[in-house]
Amino acid sequence: MFVWRCLVVCLSFGLWICTANNPELEPEVGKKKPSFVTPDVPNRAYLALFFNAPSDITQKLIVSEARKDGIDDSIAKYDGVWSVEVPYTSAIGDDYALVLKSKAKHHAVSTRLSRPIKFDTDELVIQYDVKFQDGIDCGGAYIKLLSASPNLDLKQFNDKTPYTIMFGPDKCGLENKFHFIFRYKNPNTGVYEEKHAKKVVPELESYFSDKKTHLYTLVLRSDNSFERYIDQIKVQSGNLLDDFDPPVNPPKEIDDPHDKKPSDWDEREKIVDINAKKPDDWDEDAPATIEDENAVKPSGWLDDEPEMIPDPSAEPPKDWDREMDGEWVAPKINNPKCANAPGCGEWHRPLVPNPKYKGKWSAPMIPNPNFKGIWAPKKIPNPNYFEEKNPFKSLSEVSALGLELWSMANEISFDNFLIVDSKRAADEFAQQTWAVKKEAERLADPKAVSSIGFKYFSLFFFLL
Repeated sequence: MFVWRCLVVCLSFGLWICTANNPELEPEVGKKKPSFVTPDVPNRAYLALFFNAPSDITQKLIVSEARKDGIDDSIAKYDGVWSVEVPYTSAIGDDYALVLKSKAKHHAVSTRLSRPIKFDTDELVIQYDVKFQDGIDCGGAYIKLLSASPNLDLKQFNDKTPYTIMFGPDKCGLENKFHFIFRYKNPNTGVYEEKHAKKVVPELESYFSDKKTHLYTLVLRSDNSFERYIDQIKVQSGNLLDDFDPPVNPPKEIDDPHDKKPSDWDEREKIVDINAKKPDDWDEDAPATIEDENAVKPSGWLDDEPEMIPDPSAEPPKDWDREMDGEWVAPKINNPKCANAPGCGEWHRPLVPNPKYKGKWSAPMIPNPNFKGIWAPKKIPNPNYFEEKNPFKSLSEVSALGLELWSMANEISFDNFLIVDSKRAADEFAQQTWAVKKEAERLADPKAVSSIGFKYFSLFFFLL
């Protein structure tokens, strides 16, 4: 027994040493937050936007003063409030971010790139992080890469401002989206068309509800391949030519709009047999069910007892006026005598299917000798056909990044916007920014810390 007690004491001391020297298990309440460290900006970045002070709202950004067309003046203005501040849930000290502060308002803010994106590189990476501090039920958190134009006035940035790429999360109700849309100029008509990436397969709900910072990354390549990542985990890969709706390239052939179905074209595969006759013994009046003649009333059936009886304990309300309210009737209750009996009241034989039932007679269907199949117009060459072999190279030049949003949630923080021509450079930037946030949030989460402690606690009692 003495040896056993010594063993328990030693184990307890050992576990105490392990937990005491494990920084993961140190209580975070009251502990000083890690400080923000300025990340290294990748070489040749088109944009590396992070925030150091509240003044960045005017130093690094342009808040739109535009108005939306075609809606009531009371809600037409882009008057949603933006702020550069340390988010109230930040796990890192002095880590400023761009925060959307207003509910049910139109918001628009943008920034110029250091140089235009001409889609002439082998790779293009677009990346930023988002945190829904209070969760979100309905609203967007996507970005737009605004098309370069001599007329681009960021002070008037609005929903009609032309963009080349739209990317990022969006939610309303039960519908969760992760947008990737690009606008492509039809070479025949000169009209820009939106091309929407096919839906991402993974479940997205947790990214909107867990109140943690998430990193969204889009990789485009000159071979027209693309990849989408959330928290550096690939959630989709595809091709700009094959995985968008509508596709970039129109069909080579289309239905002839002038072709008409012949008047004698018979599309009926089967027809009624007009020569069929109803059999003489077909009784249409026979009922579908009949009484079971073999059924016998169960022993103990209480014929004279009703299933429901007046409640003997019920009394009329004290304010019941017979002259005004009429004769009071006690409410009905289940007859207690029927509780242990097979049944009460008048017994009836149960109904069973009628073996002679045939129902309403109708003539059978037979193959149509004149059936020609389902008619379709003939195909003709598409007069608007073209073949785009490299949509990546054909995308419109980009000169700015913007957020044009409406949301029923506020306190949405955005940070660490990066546009660069290297996935490797984007990953390195993420390690200095988002990965640091992720770890700080993990350590600040009391659930995560307690779960680690519980493992040691469980191990101790198992050994004991």
